[in-house]
Amino acid sequence: QVQLVESGGGLVQPGGSLRLSCAVSGTIFRIYAWGWYRQAPGKQRELVAAINSGGTKYVDSVKGRFTLSRDSVKNTVYLQMNTLKPEDTAVYYCNADLGTIRTPTPQAYWGQGTQVTVSS
Repeated sequence: QVQLVESGGGLVQPGGSLRLSCAVSGTIFRIYAWGWYRQAPGKQRELVAAINSGGTKYVDSVKGRFTLSRDSVKNTVYLQMNTLKPEDTAVYYCNADLGTIRTPTPQAYWGQGTQVTVSS
């Protein structure tokens, strides 16, 4: 059974930093793509950053402040968030398009979400 477990959220003051982590467990065949999404109260879930074989992309509002990285050995993806702003407040979700030993073609899996609150 595949699980995505997120950590690293919390309360931070404007201008501060946080690093989110998302680790995948299970019988993984291949991870095709990773993504970090966020959903603020009353808003739709939006893609913040994503990485696949073609490279990494970011939503315009986080460019220059957020960095997505991955550790392929640990099957873990990170989101380093710097110069945080109140408008970054949201629940952040990890997504992985991955194949398992039983089902090698990519399927979407989601983490449980972690709250990030930016406030003074």
